[in-house]
This record gives sequence, structure tokens and C-alpha cells, in this order.
Amino acid sequence: METVKQRQKVVLLPWDGVKLTRKFFGKTVPAGVIVRENESHIVHHHSYGTLSRFFNELVLGRLFGRICIEKSCRAEPTWGIWLPPRVHCPDCWEEMSWVEVYTGGAKVYTHSMTNLPGAGFMLSTPCPLISVEIPGVCTKFMGYLSEFGEGEPYIGMPIKPVFRMNQPTYTILDVSWVPKD
Repeated sequence: METVKQRQKVVLLPWDGVKLTRKFFGKTVPAGVIVRENESHIVHHHSYGTLSRFFNELVLGRLFGRICIEKSCRAEPTWGIWLPPRVHCPDCWEEMSWVEVYTGGAKVYTHSMTNLPGAGFMLSTPCPLISVEIPGVCTKFMGYLSEFGEGEPYIGMPIKPVFRMNQPTYTILDVSWVPKD
């Protein structure tokens, strides 16, 4: 006697059907080419943990970094304020202390212009991305110029921070830079 195997079936779950795009990057999709729209609704929760203060201070219009207070680290040539902040010192691994960053001497260290950003870019283009040099800060702070004119940015250009205190994003986008006139 032959036994009948029980098999489980794989089925396609209910869905709204295929959505084909007829226009892509402002141009008509050629005949015979398929461009499907893949909708995504993923929720991602990201905890800032002990670095939450950095983002809370941005909303208050202040820039905070962290500095190691261990005596052995003060002799290091890389000693200074870490911005964006780190929880632990990269040299001695001790927890670092919060300090407010004075941005009076901030200037553009290097820059690039973004014209065609990738997916998820939340700013209008063109957008000048800058590396900021701040006296007393041992790292270069990455950001963007929210206002710029012809010939800007340029290396060495004096800049000052601007904070998004209304409708904050609680991301690094809550601080941008403008020319210091």
C-alpha cells in the first residue's frame, strides 16, 4: 500500500497588485521596460542611549561634545573635544565628560557639492556638504551649509552654526552652518 505524502502549500499573500511606473526620473519609461514600484513600510527604532544629550542640546541651540578628563590622555596629541561625541575615550576607554563647544573660530576644512544624492537624502540639492574645523575639537565635524552664495563654500571660510529648534528631527540635521559675515 502506497502512502500519500502530506504537503504544505506556499501561496502568495493578499496584496494590492503590481504598480508599474510610467514615468521615471521625469522621463517616460520606454516600451518593453518594466519599472515596478516597491512600497516599503519599515519602522526602525534607534536608541541614542547615553548620547541622547547631544541631540537634546541641538534642539536647545547648543553644540555639546565629550572630552576625556584622565591625566594620561591630556598628554596625547589627539586630546580635545570629540564631536560628534563618543561615550568612551578611544585611548583609555574611560567614560568622557560633556562640554559645550565654542564655535567662534569654526571654518570650512573641506567640502563637496551634492547634486544627485542617493535614496533617503533629506535635503534639497544642490547641497554643500562640509567638514568643519573648530578650535579645541580634535575631530572634524561633518555637516552642511544651509545658506551659500556664488563661490561658497571655500576652504578656510568662517562659518557659524544654525540650529533647527522648531520641528526638530532629533538627528544631525538639526544643526547646519552658514557663512559668518
